[in-house]
Amino acid sequence: MRIGELSRRTGVSRRLLRYYEDQGLLVSVRADSGQRHYSDDHVRRVELIRAFLAAGLSTRTIAEMVPCMAEPSTSKARRALVTMERERNRLSSAIDSLAVARAALDDLIAFNRNYLDEQTGSPVAH
Repeated sequence: MRIGELSRRTGVSRRLLRYYEDQGLLVSVRADSGQRHYSDDHVRRVELIRAFLAAGLSTRTIAEMVPCMAEPSTSKARRALVTMERERNRLSSAIDSLAVARAALDDLIAFNRNYLDEQTGSPVAH
């Protein structure tokens, strides 16, 4: 299938599919005319790429897992698992940091509301 058909079947723009190729996430077969051609396997690959992106992984990280997507094996699946667990730990750390920042901001908001309440004599609307 050509890039337009892959775009239609996956809901991903042609421009984004070309970007995935540039990042090494997809590999098409080129016709003599230079047109990209894809197989049905590419539909599933694009779905996996979209799932990994939705999970917060970068295209660089997804590229680390391309060998497992292209030709799955136990050893490649283990390497992909290590990558996914590393990314999960990274996300957990970011979530923890954001929770600390939110708590600090909540304290500052409470301090500001108390000040305004004292100055105006009435509670500030939330």
